[in-house]
Amino acid sequence: MPATIKELQRRLLEERERLSKGLEQLKASAPPIGELKEGSPYGKKEEGASEAFELEKRLALERRLSGLLAEVERALQKVEQGTYGLCDACGRPIGMERLEVLPQASLCLDCKSRQTKNAKGKPPAR
Repeated sequence: MPATIKELQRRLLEERERLSKGLEQLKASAPPIGELKEGSPYGKKEEGASEAFELEKRLALERRLSGLLAEVERALQKVEQGTYGLCDACGRPIGMERLEVLPQASLCLDCKSRQTKNAKGKPPAR
């Protein structure tokens, strides 16, 4: 049985809550900037490289979670405006099967496929 807009909205609200909590936990677990750790047995250069790598990883994860949260927020906004389920690029309906798998989808499969091909450097289909 296909999902309803109300069911998809509920799932989006749950996902927003999950992503928000994950982002809060990630930020709360970050060590204060400039905090020095105990000395490394390998020396200061290796310790600094390790800390830089961990910071880079954490920031990448934070950006990813923030991006996903923005997609979910956008989908919830479209539910409120009555435009949920319509492609942002062409305005046609997004298939319910796609929305069931990815409730925050903003593009129909055709437009998403075109976007992916263009991102890979291939010429757009005519």
